[in-house]
Amino acid sequence: MLKGFKEFIMRGNVVDLAVAVIIGAAFSQIVNSMVGDVLTPLIGAIFGKPDFSGLFLGPVALGKFINAVVNFLIVAAVIYFAIVVPMKKIQELRDKKKAQEAAAAPAPEPSAEVKLLSEILETLKKKG
Repeated sequence: MLKGFKEFIMRGNVVDLAVAVIIGAAFSQIVNSMVGDVLTPLIGAIFGKPDFSGLFLGPVALGKFINAVVNFLIVAAVIYFAIVVPMKKIQELRDKKKAQEAAAAPAPEPSAEVKLLSEILETLKKKG
């Protein structure tokens, strides 16, 4: 039973997932700081106070919901423009480089078996 547990824990994808969760938690602090300490004050400076928490529609705290939506949109924009777009560009450059290297590399020499089979095929074609 413990052996199975050890094998489960030591699988590559479990370890990768654990690392991703830890990195994600650390990265969320960076994104939250970017939003809370940089972008929200900038938005407040441009458009006035960026806090809607005082908005109520009867007993419903509509302002808190609006704050959550605005915060989500800002976080999504930061992640998209700071992470996704540059990573796509990097991947495109890598793919382009790999394609250029593949085009520049000469075709590998066929093995002896392939050469022999090609000769046999040509002989059979000639015989009809």
